[in-house]
Amino acid sequence: MYEFLNLIDSKMETPAPYGVFHLCAFGLVIMGSVLLCVFCRDVKDGPFRRICLAFWAVLVLFETYKQINFSFNYNGGAPYWDYQWYAFPFQLCSAPIYVLPLIFLTKEGSRVRTAAVAFMATYVLFAGAAVMFYPVSVFISTIGINIQTMVWHGSQVMLGTFFLARYRRELNARFFRRGAGLFLIMTSTALALDLIVPNFTDETFNMYFISPKFPSTLPILSMLYGEEPVVPWVVFFAIYLVGFTLAALLTFILGRALARAGRKTA
Repeated sequence: MYEFLNLIDSKMETPAPYGVFHLCAFGLVIMGSVLLCVFCRDVKDGPFRRICLAFWAVLVLFETYKQINFSFNYNGGAPYWDYQWYAFPFQLCSAPIYVLPLIFLTKEGSRVRTAAVAFMATYVLFAGAAVMFYPVSVFISTIGINIQTMVWHGSQVMLGTFFLARYRRELNARFFRRGAGLFLIMTSTALALDLIVPNFTDETFNMYFISPKFPSTLPILSMLYGEEPVVPWVVFFAIYLVGFTLAALLTFILGRALARAGRKTA
C-alpha cells in the first residue's frame, strides 16, 4: 500500500505554462479534436454512445486517482486518509462525469440529451479551453495530477468541439437555451452544496467557486468576491451567471460559424 501511494505521488518540477509539458498536452488535444471532428462527426448513434462512454470511463478513472492522491497523507511515514473537501468533484470542469451519462444513456433527439450535449459544447468547452490556454493554477509538482488535469480539461475541449461538429445542423437558439437550462440546474446544485456541506466540515468547500462563505479564486471574479469582497454576494453571483453565459454564447457562435464554414467548403 505504501509503495503504491508513493508511486502515484511521484514528483516532477512544476510545469510552466507554455513549457514543454503544457505544449505537448495542448498539441495532443488539438490533434484529438481534429481527428474526432473529421472522422467521427457523422457516426451513428451506437458508435457515438460508445465514444462518450469511453471518455466517461477514462475521466472517472482519473478522477478516482485524484481523490485518492489528494486525500492520503502521511504521519511519520504511515499513510492515513483525510478527505480534502476542497477537491470534491463538483466543479464546472467536473461536469462531464455527471453529464456524459445523460448522453450515452438517452435517445437521440431527446430533450435530456440535447441539453447535455449543448451544455458540454458551450459552457464546459469554454471552461476546458480557458484552463488549456491559462493553466497557471492547475499545475503542481505531482506527475499524475498534472497528467490528470490535462486529460480532464483536454477532454472537455475534444468532446465540446466534437459535439459541435456532430450536431452542426442543430446549432440554433433552442439548442443553446437547453444548454443554459442545464447550466442553471448544475449551478443551483453547486450552490445548495456550498450552503449545506460547510455545516459539517471546517475545510474549504466552494463548488463552482460561488459560495457566499468563501472567496472566489476564479480569474477576474476573484477581484469582485475575493478575500476582501468589493460587491455583495448577490451581485457577484449575478455577474458570474451572466459572465459564464456570455462566454458560453460566444463559444456557441464561434462553433456555429465554423460549422457553417465547414459545410460550405465540404
